[in-house]
Amino acid sequence: MVTPVTVDEYIAGFPPEVRDRLERVRAEIVAGVRGADGGQPEEKMRYGIAAVILGGRHALHFAGWKRHIGLYPVPRLSEPLESEIAPYRAEKDTVSFPHSSEIPYDLIGRVAAEIVRLRATDRDA
Repeated sequence: MVTPVTVDEYIAGFPPEVRDRLERVRAEIVAGVRGADGGQPEEKMRYGIAAVILGGRHALHFAGWKRHIGLYPVPRLSEPLESEIAPYRAEKDTVSFPHSSEIPYDLIGRVAAEIVRLRATDRDA
């Protein structure tokens, strides 16, 4: 298998049902990150998975796997968002959405926007 160079190539390598889910996850992340300044965020491959970049630094990575779609890294978030994402936490900074369940796409967009907000707060501190 050829290693994907772009996020489009990465997503295209999945079966149609996973591809559709990844495209929707991608759209939510991009919309959440774009909300910060209105510009189109950069997307690229990092560590063999897709990443949406914010200010030269990754905002979120997302990946398709056999049984789930993962988001990385997802830091601890403010409430009530943390309580909403908690059922999907697989590890400290990892969130997993099983293929066997509906994906809360709107939640992914809100998580992306919150990460942007947290980064801005860190930068201003």
